[in-house]
Amino acid sequence: MTFTEFGFDPALMDGIEALGYTTPTPIQEQAIPAIISGHDLIGSAQTGTGKTAAFLLPLIQGIIAAPHDGAIRALIIVPTRELALQIDQQMEGLSYFTPVSSIPVYGGTDGASFSREKQALVKGADMVICTPGRMIAHLNMGYVNLTQLRWLILDEADRMLDMGFHDDIIKIISHLPVLRQNLLFAATMPREMELLARKILKNPVTVNIAVSKPADNILQLAYVVFETQKIPLVQYLLKDIQYRTILIFCSTKSKTRQVSATLKKLGLRAEEIHSDLDQPAREKVMMRFRNKELPILVATDIVSRGIDIEDIDLVINFDVPNDGEDYIHRIGRTARAQSKGAAITLIGEKEQVKFATIEKLLQKPVYKGALPVHLGEGPPYQPGTQKKHYKKRAPRFKK
Repeated sequence: MTFTEFGFDPALMDGIEALGYTTPTPIQEQAIPAIISGHDLIGSAQTGTGKTAAFLLPLIQGIIAAPHDGAIRALIIVPTRELALQIDQQMEGLSYFTPVSSIPVYGGTDGASFSREKQALVKGADMVICTPGRMIAHLNMGYVNLTQLRWLILDEADRMLDMGFHDDIIKIISHLPVLRQNLLFAATMPREMELLARKILKNPVTVNIAVSKPADNILQLAYVVFETQKIPLVQYLLKDIQYRTILIFCSTKSKTRQVSATLKKLGLRAEEIHSDLDQPAREKVMMRFRNKELPILVATDIVSRGIDIEDIDLVINFDVPNDGEDYIHRIGRTARAQSKGAAITLIGEKEQVKFATIEKLLQKPVYKGALPVHLGEGPPYQPGTQKKHYKKRAPRFKK
């Protein structure tokens, strides 16, 4: 199947061809016809499956086909600023040859940005891509007209619920017309997600794309360590490394700052990116990393969704991800476009059960490397009998 078979407007096809799209991905092939037909939809698919274009393309087509008087027609709600920007950038490419307009609306910016957003919302951008808190701030001011809205899209809805946005989502929906088409996309479908879907969707079509396994060209390696061994091991791994781009994931902002500061003390060019940084600072760091001016980026999962870079050479999981899908998402940042890559995970003494669950999803064990002699021994890898505390004391290190 090719994109020409969807019957898209010629101007939209020009944008698709300019971006080099030829064959739709599985979720695009299944979701696009359902959306064009007007059905509500639940799309269960991870990042990297092409789900953004799966809803942007039929939305652009629908806006082109239905004349309107400049009112907001589509509202896309996302969990993070980075994702809002990423979707807006893809929207800009796909709609380049069409008259369809969009505006990203997200927090963490200055008063001038808020004013620009207000102007676009009052004037009526065709498509608004927003984070929940920022959209509510505009709605509370009373100037946002959503009476002609036709589409509501919740992207990475499971992530939004994890971040506590349930009530914000419901509040935004209270401002929308009852007659609309609803699209919900998520990587996982926990109980809370199912309840939200029942509240919002009407007789939805379900498109379920199974979680893919990591690409075969990703070299996966793990080290079983005590927490106190993690930073010394990262120092050792990066001491003489030749990779151009290295992405390190940490579970918390404090660890992100700690790892970044340690690497800088070693003379390595590293920066951190997390939700405490304001948006201009985060965009500056991302631009330097994308342009290969910054070889090492230390990030939290909360911003990882906006890291859409093709040629990351090495991913280090400083902490084990919460679940297998997060692991696949993280290491999927490397080895894209048929290139080779490596992913190294540091398994702390209290993270063994989580990593064993990941290995179960992978349907194979990840090779456990031997620690460098100077770091001493790590704990045994025994997730089935893991206890809260080990009797063996973790080795101390000289500063």
